[in-house]
Amino acid sequence: MKRFIPNRVGLLATVGIGLLIVPFIGLLIRTPWARFAGDLSESGTAVRLSVVVSVTAALVALALGVPLGWALARGRFRGKGLVRAIVLLPIVLPPVVAGTALLASLGRRGFIGSIIDDMFGVTFPFTTPGAIIAASFVALPFVTLVAEAGFRAVDESYEEIAATLGAGSWRRFRRIALPKAAPALAAGAVLGWARALGEFGATVTFAGNLDGRTQTLPLAIFFELQSDPEAAFSLSLILVAVSVVVLVVARRAWVR
Repeated sequence: MKRFIPNRVGLLATVGIGLLIVPFIGLLIRTPWARFAGDLSESGTAVRLSVVVSVTAALVALALGVPLGWALARGRFRGKGLVRAIVLLPIVLPPVVAGTALLASLGRRGFIGSIIDDMFGVTFPFTTPGAIIAASFVALPFVTLVAEAGFRAVDESYEEIAATLGAGSWRRFRRIALPKAAPALAAGAVLGWARALGEFGATVTFAGNLDGRTQTLPLAIFFELQSDPEAAFSLSLILVAVSVVVLVVARRAWVR
């Protein structure tokens, strides 16, 4: 049976799609294609730094998010709801609040940052590691939630059978849960990387906007928007293109 969309619902849906797509059409129109390659070349440092920060942050988020997702999916412990709420918190927090929280904890005067500074002489604000920490902070929830969903989709009976055959918990996790949840974990890693690549608020608050050290591509776009808007349009289009590719890849991994 064919399902028809009511006219009013279809009209509102069309307006919604228009609201989402019109800004990107405007970006395509305003992009100075004649100087596109030159703008990209001039922002090479920011592009390279964005790759380093986003890839490292995605790896950190994957290393921490997979165990955390497993704990939320299969663990039975008190306070589980609170843990999940804490995982979700960076998603709903304004990015500037996330950056301020990082400063309060890992800054030179933060309750952890001051200890690290006194013991090792290491500070995180306004450094590349600080940018990585900020990107990891916002990427971790995406990896964790997708990993949790992936582990929940794995039939526990396989692990129960393996347990009766003598397989320990670590072996069951490594040989059964991880391979079966791999598509979801791959999608989570890609989404986490995309979120880290596009991070702005927490990075600029915690790590600053220092050329060659903490100025990632989103920060470079903001800087160029004030002095050379056409360059900002070119760089913005790059992030849009990358985001589209990421969504396509993540969807295919999820479907598989």
